Amino acid sequence: MSRVVMEHIEYEMNVPQKKADGDRMFFLQIDPDKCVGCDTCMGYCPTGAIYGDLGQPHKISYEAPCIRCGQCLTHCPEMAIYEKQTWVPELQEKLHDPSVKCIAMPAPAVRYALGEAFGLRPGSVTTGKILSALRELGFAHCWDTEFAADVTIWEEASEFVKRLSENKDLPQFTSCCPGWVRFLKSQYPERTEELSTAKSPQQMFGAIAKTYFAEKIGIDPKRLFVVSIMPCVAKKSECTLPTMRGEDGIPDVDVSITTRELDIMLRANHISPVHLPEEEFDSPLGSGTGAAVVFGATGGVMDAALRSAYYLVTGENPDPDAFTAVRGMDGWKEASFNIPTAGEVKVAVVSGLGNARKLLYALERGEVSYDFVEVMACPGGCAGGGGQPIHDGQELAEARGGVLWRLDKGEALRFSHENPDVQALYRDYLGKPLGEKSHHLLHTDHLAWEMPQAQRGQ
Repeated sequence: MSRVVMEHIEYEMNVPQKKADGDRMFFLQIDPDKCVGCDTCMGYCPTGAIYGDLGQPHKISYEAPCIRCGQCLTHCPEMAIYEKQTWVPELQEKLHDPSVKCIAMPAPAVRYALGEAFGLRPGSVTTGKILSALRELGFAHCWDTEFAADVTIWEEASEFVKRLSENKDLPQFTSCCPGWVRFLKSQYPERTEELSTAKSPQQMFGAIAKTYFAEKIGIDPKRLFVVSIMPCVAKKSECTLPTMRGEDGIPDVDVSITTRELDIMLRANHISPVHLPEEEFDSPLGSGTGAAVVFGATGGVMDAALRSAYYLVTGENPDPDAFTAVRGMDGWKEASFNIPTAGEVKVAVVSGLGNARKLLYALERGEVSYDFVEVMACPGGCAGGGGQPIHDGQELAEARGGVLWRLDKGEALRFSHENPDVQALYRDYLGKPLGEKSHHLLHTDHLAWEMPQAQRGQ
């Protein structure tokens, strides 16, 4: 099959070039010429960062911290809220710079939503076709975020088992959603140490690429330009944190773009992934398991972590579908599981920060007690993230998440600890989960940076 790629042309971004409301908002802005003051965005903002009178253009309050989840953007009926595409022109330049090797790291939730931008059902454009499209854009390597998700599970599940055995800093909150991390730090800072110290898959991937892989191929890490492609706007802020850099000051991840921005770049370069042939991820960081696929669906991180936690405690794999109680679109799910020798483990899964606030309030009042809690800022999880394609009046997180669960079911390997490339990474480079090297590269200090403090709401 011949590639359907038209001649490359430069383009001008069709983005409002108005003076931003303020630097601290960074990636999300409101266009006052489009905003009609309908208050829809205020209803989706979990921190009260947006304000304004009904019928008047709204603004951002910098005394109330924006967590950058992007739900205001995806639900604005006037398309008055937009993301500053600061990094797209820079990325275009890097892709054409022969001295730089650009690495693409697409998330599963992106790969199975991109087809919607071309008028197709979720999951219609296959991973292989998207890899072809990324290479046509100029990426030198295409690796899978699922690989880093499997690494995240090794670290996060090991951390949970350790905390559980020591009965310390429980419940352990998941830390892979940067919007959630910002929310907790701004409104419940006293609980920050309950967050898992494990970096998100995005950040783990960047750290591994600029150390392990750079050494493996003998390249200066400064020549690697790591690009995450995410269903999320908050990931842009995460990769700019001062704690997400190597010892030499090089950021783990250089640029994070959304599903929508990838669509813009493909169209600007006249690349249609629909008609491209299937290609494979590059080795050795291109493999993933079913446990990693479901990270983008609500309950997926918890499900994957429990599969490996069970193995770490017992030395045996559970039924990979033993934890189905944490799946589904309910905004707040609870379950208890018995792990031999560890006893009953109480867990909760919430998506949408309105539900997270209710859970935290219940924890404060002693109404509930958990050992492990997964939180995702966006309803339905990353599949419904603020960087995904927008369909007026439609919520597609459930349909997109359903694709991920079906893919997990069909994978030959469904446990993160069975990924052979991850096993090789630990054997040849990291040593062991929570070891000195893995702790240095793959964990972070959530107390090392500050968020504006916000008054708690109910």
